[in-house]
Amino acid sequence: MMYGLKVVLRHLLGTDIADRNLAVYPDDTFIVSYPRSGNTWTRFLIANLVFPSEKVTFANIERLVPDSAALSNRVLKRIPRPRIIKSHQYFDPRYHRVLYIVRDPRDLVLSYYNFQRKYRQIADDYPLTDYVDDFAGGRLISADWGTWGENVASWIYTRQNQNRFLLVRYEDMKSNTVQQLRRMAAFLGLEPTTERLTQVIEASSSQRMREMERTESEHWVATKGHRKDIPFVGAAMSGRWQSDLPGPLVSKIESTWGNLMTTLGYPLMASEPSQPYSILR
Repeated sequence: MMYGLKVVLRHLLGTDIADRNLAVYPDDTFIVSYPRSGNTWTRFLIANLVFPSEKVTFANIERLVPDSAALSNRVLKRIPRPRIIKSHQYFDPRYHRVLYIVRDPRDLVLSYYNFQRKYRQIADDYPLTDYVDDFAGGRLISADWGTWGENVASWIYTRQNQNRFLLVRYEDMKSNTVQQLRRMAAFLGLEPTTERLTQVIEASSSQRMREMERTESEHWVATKGHRKDIPFVGAAMSGRWQSDLPGPLVSKIESTWGNLMTTLGYPLMASEPSQPYSILR
């Protein structure tokens, strides 16, 4: 009884977090990923592309491309439509138009480890071996969004080859940002020039985002009040796992999700390079 009253009160006060209870409209577009897959970078790319008259910063990103896990339904309903919304949710049939970002889980786990240290969700000396075990076993704080494999598979195996679904690999975004941003622009019904794409990429660079984090961290819900010695904007690298993730931990991740990884074009440590799955083309 008391729990129900608290839920109703939070809703009335506008202090509830929307997340899975988000009110969805038919013209919404969602940028979805498992945490630490490049979603924030993608938000800045899209915001700079869609709102050319705005200087996109940490201070206004929640107004331009809001995070459903950071804001209430009341706030989100005030965002002008059509909305572009960030989400980490596993498959939701109400999300009619989805741009899904996927990242190699061997790199992602290193980024997530530092992220959870930043948020003081784990101790600095928490063993990486235990963390990878938790990651593969679905025991992280993000368990409500599923494991990496559950989250990714829930979208690609339900929406593959549909014209309202676009799958983008973080690694491809890093290696050819112009090409992948052009794909995203086309998905949004935009036809920017190469010059415009270059401007957007420069305005959304990891260097600029790190500079903004240093000066605006107390103005953004994702960084406000959290430790400053560990950056939110990480190294923005792909393939780092090859030097920083011990072999047994690589094997743990590959044994858990190897089939899905090869489907997505991520070669396993002891395998020949695989071809990306057809939905990536």
